[in-house]
Amino acid sequence: MASLRPCLFFILLCISIINHAHSKNVRKTYIVYMGDHPKGMDSTSIPSLHTAMAQKVLGSDFKPEALLHSYKNFNAFVMKLTEEEAERTAEMENVISVFPNSKKSLHTTRSWNFIDFPQNVKRETRESDIIVGVLDSGIWPESESFSGKGFGPPPSRWKGSCHNFTCNNKIIGAKYFNLEHEFAKEDIISPRDAEGHGSHCASTVAGNSVNSVSLFGLASGAARGGVPSARIAVYKVCWKEHCHDDDILAAFDEAISDGVDIISISIGPRIVHYFPYFQDPTHIGSFHAMKRGILTSNSGGNEGPSFSSMSNLAPWLLSVAASSFDRKIVTKVQLGNGAVYEGVSINTFNLKKKLYPLIYGGDIPNIAGGHNSSTSRYCIRNSLDKDSVKGKIVLCEITHGTDIDSLSGIGAVGVILGSNSPQDSASAFVLPAAILSPWNQRLIHSYITSTRNATATIFKSEEINDGLIPFVASFSSRGPNPITPNTLKPDIAAPGVEVIAAWSPVSPISDVKGDKRKVQYNVISGTSMACPHASAAAAYIKSFHPNWSPAMIKSALMTTATPMSHVLNPEAEFAYGAGLINPVKAANPGLVYDISEADYIKFLCGEGYTDEMLRNLTKDHSSCKVQASKRAVYELNLPSFALFTNHSTFSRAYFRTVTNVGSATATYKARVIASPLLQIQVKPSTLSFTSIGQKKSFSLIIEGITNLDIISASLIWDDGSHQVRSPIVVYGRMGM
Repeated sequence: MASLRPCLFFILLCISIINHAHSKNVRKTYIVYMGDHPKGMDSTSIPSLHTAMAQKVLGSDFKPEALLHSYKNFNAFVMKLTEEEAERTAEMENVISVFPNSKKSLHTTRSWNFIDFPQNVKRETRESDIIVGVLDSGIWPESESFSGKGFGPPPSRWKGSCHNFTCNNKIIGAKYFNLEHEFAKEDIISPRDAEGHGSHCASTVAGNSVNSVSLFGLASGAARGGVPSARIAVYKVCWKEHCHDDDILAAFDEAISDGVDIISISIGPRIVHYFPYFQDPTHIGSFHAMKRGILTSNSGGNEGPSFSSMSNLAPWLLSVAASSFDRKIVTKVQLGNGAVYEGVSINTFNLKKKLYPLIYGGDIPNIAGGHNSSTSRYCIRNSLDKDSVKGKIVLCEITHGTDIDSLSGIGAVGVILGSNSPQDSASAFVLPAAILSPWNQRLIHSYITSTRNATATIFKSEEINDGLIPFVASFSSRGPNPITPNTLKPDIAAPGVEVIAAWSPVSPISDVKGDKRKVQYNVISGTSMACPHASAAAAYIKSFHPNWSPAMIKSALMTTATPMSHVLNPEAEFAYGAGLINPVKAANPGLVYDISEADYIKFLCGEGYTDEMLRNLTKDHSSCKVQASKRAVYELNLPSFALFTNHSTFSRAYFRTVTNVGSATATYKARVIASPLLQIQVKPSTLSFTSIGQKKSFSLIIEGITNLDIISASLIWDDGSHQVRSPIVVYGRMGM
């Protein structure tokens, strides 16, 4: 037998080599990005340029169908390539990046009142001219949230259209993208929403005010968007099984051409990836949107609470974390001995307090299927004995493979789960369920072992007022920024826990086949829900200040944000950025930090981008000055300050310029709130303005000696009526 091992090893090695060679020769979809259009070439000529490049790369293998798509507002195309061909393409002149077409995933009544943004807040009549582009899973047009009743025609500058979809004066544009032509059985091939997520996000941004909505009595009230008079343009890029990079980039392309004012995108990588800024469709699309005066608001991701778990990191993006507000949905469990335990879930089922037999998953393994208690205790799919489950409530422990919803298919009445995860957001399941702490799960297990006839019931969920508010949800991705450590991410926090908004009635609330509950409004959580809150706040600011740049709007949101607690959020600014959005204050921030395209180019110099790359991005004579490149990140005019240091002793100077947008005549004095471990100087410490639009510059120097992981501070410019606050964070190696 031993003599066969070398032969077996050789065979396996040969198979591995053959498979590797085969995989390198298989053509996959790649995106080729080359920045802006060549000078003097309009968008109609671009496809022929891309065809010529494709012919050069593929030679005699070229077929027209190899070139899948050419973009209009930036110089990029989608093409089928082998790995080797992709490498050759990346080496061609004018090419900035070549990257595979990967898949991304989809990451209100009281939430607006909680951030002091009531329905009767002062509004500009121009709000009805604001157009928000929502890149998501589509929209359900029959929802009252999207009724066009009472709206006039779209703004005259609007260039969009509706594909396979009937628009109205609320939904003024609707397009869908699926360049790979991959469809699931449940997909609706139009901008119509089969998922629910897109309708939820769109109505949170700009849905009409709809009275008396609820989810089977939960979260009842009036559902409304932050800018209910604004118009919605829908770009469906997410389908039941994927959101492809090439579709996302195509949607940015169309949104820019159509003339949207704000882009809201609640999409990100399925797992944490740190791509260079121009190897990601959202970074690329939002960069070109920024060049045309459009701010992109993006969900921060749901991979928290680990440090550096964010993927949407470009400084021209508004990256949004998810915070709680004063609604908390809880579910109680009562045992046959009268003991009551409180957990979390969104349980709309009513067992009418009837007690059912209670059994522990570890006691009923599916032995015939090759399982024992080591898997059945976690209720992994097919690990439980079906006959033992039927008609009972099952107690399980949660692990990676736990499949709660499969228990419904084998006749369970309900499920109680013990989980180590923080219980700070609730989800719906296809059967009655409650997630409890491990301690309570062990107490229930002890009860089962102490009696022959253990019983329990699971109550319908109820709302309570959460005293520990607001805090950033545990699922919300955290900074710092692993690509550019000396910039702060996320930028801002907004409500993203248990938010009610419009839903697609063809999508079950648990997202499980067989769930018959169809609703018009649903309660869900995620940074996907936080993002449209921030998008709406940005649109609100835009209605007052139509000529403000994306950076000015982002600055206004950040410098007026409500500070959040370090105690409730140990990751501090890497959890919540500048703090919780305050749209009313943001409309009148006093001072703003503006950033031009040229400023971002200078920043990119410091990030290692070459003169050739930058000239392709801008199609001008951009170049990097060696002397300036090392300090470029500290001169980028962000409304926040981050310092990553490997040393206990540090000293760093930052340079900033503020623009007066408050009172024509004003004097601002600098106030610093900082730990004694930091010495922070502001020079000059007083800025006097004599007109609107006037600019003044200052430097901020941070010095100190510390071994702490994170130290937080703030700079506040105060003129007596405006307090313009910038977060400051100094940190060491954690999370990097």
